[in-house]
Amino acid sequence: MPETTAHVTAADISRIAGVTRATVSNWRRRHDDFPAPTGGTDTSPLYELGAVRAWLGSRGHPRVADAREELRTAVRLQTSDPDRTTGRIGFVLALARRAPDETAALADLTDAELAARASEEAAGLLASLPGPTTPSGPLFSAPDGTTLRALLRCVREAGGPAALTVLAERELDDGATTGVYGTPERLAQLVEALLPAGVARVLDPACGSGTLLAAAAGRGVTELLGQDSVPVQAQRAAAGLRIVAPGAEVTVRIGDSLRADAFDDLTADAVVCNPPYGDRDWGHDELAYDPRWAYGVPVRSESELAWVQHCLAHLVPGGWAVLILPPATASRASGRRVRAELVRSGAVRAVLALPAGAAPPLHVGLHLWVLCRPEPGGPERRSVLFVDTAGAPSPETGERATGGPRTSSSRAPIDWPGLTTRTLAHWEAFTADPDRFEAEPGTARAVPVLDLLDDLVDLTPARLVRISRTDVDPVELSTRTETGRRELTEAARALLDTADHTGWTAPGRSARDWRTATASDLARGGALTLLRTVPDTKAPEPDGGDPTAAPVLTGADIARGTGPTGDPTELGSATATAPVIAAGDVLVRAVVGGAGPMARVADDADAGALLGPQVHLLRPDPARLDPWFLAGFVGSAENVAGASTGSTVLHVAPGRLRVPLLPLEEQRRYGEAFRYVHDLRARARQAARLAEETAALLADGLTGGALLPTEGPPSVTAGPSADTEPA
Repeated sequence: MPETTAHVTAADISRIAGVTRATVSNWRRRHDDFPAPTGGTDTSPLYELGAVRAWLGSRGHPRVADAREELRTAVRLQTSDPDRTTGRIGFVLALARRAPDETAALADLTDAELAARASEEAAGLLASLPGPTTPSGPLFSAPDGTTLRALLRCVREAGGPAALTVLAERELDDGATTGVYGTPERLAQLVEALLPAGVARVLDPACGSGTLLAAAAGRGVTELLGQDSVPVQAQRAAAGLRIVAPGAEVTVRIGDSLRADAFDDLTADAVVCNPPYGDRDWGHDELAYDPRWAYGVPVRSESELAWVQHCLAHLVPGGWAVLILPPATASRASGRRVRAELVRSGAVRAVLALPAGAAPPLHVGLHLWVLCRPEPGGPERRSVLFVDTAGAPSPETGERATGGPRTSSSRAPIDWPGLTTRTLAHWEAFTADPDRFEAEPGTARAVPVLDLLDDLVDLTPARLVRISRTDVDPVELSTRTETGRRELTEAARALLDTADHTGWTAPGRSARDWRTATASDLARGGALTLLRTVPDTKAPEPDGGDPTAAPVLTGADIARGTGPTGDPTELGSATATAPVIAAGDVLVRAVVGGAGPMARVADDADAGALLGPQVHLLRPDPARLDPWFLAGFVGSAENVAGASTGSTVLHVAPGRLRVPLLPLEEQRRYGEAFRYVHDLRARARQAARLAEETAALLADGLTGGALLPTEGPPSVTAGPSADTEPA
């Protein structure tokens, strides 16, 4: 089976073999039979792909690379060509309709035969893709054989949508397109769940890869309409939707929906959209008198409000729309008049704030706007629902998120099942009876329309979910405050009891010295095992969460002292190979920084969880190493500093961590002391959290008039007396 000659760089070889570039460099130096360069320069040599694959096969690396990575490399080896990409997308659509054994049989053809067959099958499906799709000749030739074979493997092993993603990446990378953000599948499912049941026709005027429409198809929508200004995105969406929803009617068009609406006279039951953000060139001047601006002409800096009105214009009366928008849309002064008309008319039904990291750009907490096109003579809309999921208390710790930017090392994973359940519960309660919606302090509140129509018309949920004075029950708040005070008192006493421990002495005038060994040395000697999870960053996001899957323990969990809170779907294909944590394992954060400990010993609550990608696991032999002794020393600041690499972001190299060589009995004495340090830190954290919550309750109650100070100075040593009247 002949293959077309192609050339690859060292970086391409590392992707094909699934190793680092340093490994490829070692192969070149240490193995005389490594293929000689056939082109390029001394600093960037090129190698013949066939020779490289033959050498990898002789060394036991015939197909280490993931199918997606192999396709990605093959596409990179050819010049970017939009027409060729369109043909490949058509071929993916053809392959998705074949049985697996038929697809496998195509790999036995020669390059010329495969190119001819692919051209024939793809040409027959190009009419179903948007854009100019009439080929002037064969779509492929024999030199395309390598790429077509990689495409066959990718479709067979990873699926058609994964292959479409790789093909679109090349055009997006080489084009002038910027700011093309995908919509995470979990968020798309939440968007669709906010729509009413029975929706038949759904439009996405900025459909991108079609994720939102695919989620709609998963709920039984039978007519899917989309438009996107980026040709490869529109073609990718059209092909992908026909693969995942073969029974639905799919129509996707290319073009700018604001300037050149392909569905000008169409109305849909629902509209979903994740539009471009911050676009000042959206057509403000040429669209100044457009009839879509029923709520006011958006200013040049308010492209998002133009998309909001565009979506409303495409709804049937009483139809629903859900848009993913940046938080500034809710508060910018330039959009105040349009927001006021949207609220006054009853078009805005809810604004839901997402935590940072829920969708790109990851440092921003985006908003979901739920809209409804007013019906003539329809019900009066007297309130709007606001939900702040970013500030909702964590089910694990009870702590509230700050809502500020979070770095990759400190950002907590999104609890998508919990977030979705809480959000939908508030939404369903509000739609069932808006006038009797029961607020959740700091998280959800139905605000009267009249209260929103002030000088700002600020629709930011974090500001509006604060408790109004009229919403507070003074007796209930007084009870909650007293309960918090008692819990704080108990936590403070426990902290004092722990702090009274005196289980150490001074060694003399000089510090004790000892011989040490690195964790790598101990691992080679069998005293411990080093484990790590390496996620597949190129793997597509899974289709949904498995409610029975084990949670993931993250570096943030170690720092905060919580149980496993990570989402197993974020591990991708690494879920099947991730180490399972056992009680007694020593867990070390892989990234240095932030508050909290760097290491801890896994307990029974951690056992059974999967190891997160930013955590190192050291599994000691209990007959040779005490786990608390090991955790105490490897987590020390001096030890971590000596084992860290990097400049801006410091990563811990676990093999370089040093451990004193002490008898097991002496290790256990140190272990008990380190366990005490762990307990002290945990009790201090609990007391600090309870103190902050109790202080916040008292401050809110006093400033809101729900609590009254007693006469005379407040007592700080005794509880309330029996004859004191309740506040």
